[in-house]
Amino acid sequence: MNTSKLQKQQKKALIIQAAARVFADKGFSGTVMADIAVRAGIGKGTLYEYFESKEDLFFAVFEWFAQETEAAAKVSISALGGSASERLTILSESVMQAWLEMNDLFTLVMEFWAASASSQMKLRFKGYFRQAYEDFRSVVAALVREGMERGEFQEDVVPESVAAALVGTWDALLLQAWFDETFDPLTTARDFVAVLIRGLVTTKS
Repeated sequence: MNTSKLQKQQKKALIIQAAARVFADKGFSGTVMADIAVRAGIGKGTLYEYFESKEDLFFAVFEWFAQETEAAAKVSISALGGSASERLTILSESVMQAWLEMNDLFTLVMEFWAASASSQMKLRFKGYFRQAYEDFRSVVAALVREGMERGEFQEDVVPESVAAALVGTWDALLLQAWFDETFDPLTTARDFVAVLIRGLVTTKS
């Protein structure tokens, strides 16, 4: 990659991260491109060299945010080592920690959900959300299925159902933490996963 291309990528990343902060502070409707240009330390004209509209930039922020928060789920499950139970616990811990490290940007999640329901970007957001959740569930289901194949988890478990319920639990815990600063989603997730695993394991495990 030549120097010019690398510099453009770095500037684009800087713009996206600056935009994330502004959108989190002011919301999509309350943000104007000039706000983002000031936060990024560039001219408004330069901003439009990278993004055609506020909508395009908002979606770029969404993609960046999703990639950052889903990074833990992209870890190769087989590389974690240990039993399926241990790796499921580690995965939960990694996912929750990744979200909590970006807690100050959680307002964006509300904006993204709203965009998937009523904005002119609805189809773009819904499609991305659908694929992201499907990929996430697949990671968890594969781990549960492996535990079944090894005889660690019960034979009548439905991996896809377990995965959907667990992913939904992570979402719900973080949402509760957003509304209640005294709520501890990390500890609650640990307790829940421990109970879940006790229900999954065979009596001989």
